[in-house]
Amino acid sequence: MTVSSYRAHPPFSRFSIVMHWLMLALLAAVYACIELREFYPRGSDIREGLKTWHFMLGLSVFGLVWIRLIGRTISPRRGVRGTWAGALASTAHVGLYVLMIALPILGWMLLSAENKAVPFFGFTLPPLIAPDPAFGKRIETLHTTIAVAGYWLIGLHAAAALFHHYVLRDGTLRRMLPGLS
Repeated sequence: MTVSSYRAHPPFSRFSIVMHWLMLALLAAVYACIELREFYPRGSDIREGLKTWHFMLGLSVFGLVWIRLIGRTISPRRGVRGTWAGALASTAHVGLYVLMIALPILGWMLLSAENKAVPFFGFTLPPLIAPDPAFGKRIETLHTTIAVAGYWLIGLHAAAALFHHYVLRDGTLRRMLPGLS
């Protein structure tokens, strides 16, 4: 398929495009906050601030992913169906949605298990579970494992977009860019 034939594929909705890039920005910020905290000493204001932003932005992802899922239900995706490429794309997208739902819940549970406040832009959310430091360690391990898998999933998603753009030349990436669809 060539770039000129991408017009045969319907453009993504403005809502889908905005939500895609908003979620990417939020996920990048969530990951950046937790990685950058390592450059600061334990207990420092900057380190604690980065952790707080990590929590709040992660919970923002959790809230917005439901809005995005409702949008996908109202306006289903149009993609390659019934092929190995379609199955692979669907599997990757399911993985990304699982990531955007599971990680914030696990983070909230982790803070609850550690008997720590769950901050959300001036509010403190109620704990999801009773304090249990031993269970908290298991949650932390699972949260970290899924987060690492997230790096891979996000990277594969970006690689697939570049593959569509430079190898298949099917216009998929262009249709997802703001103002170019």
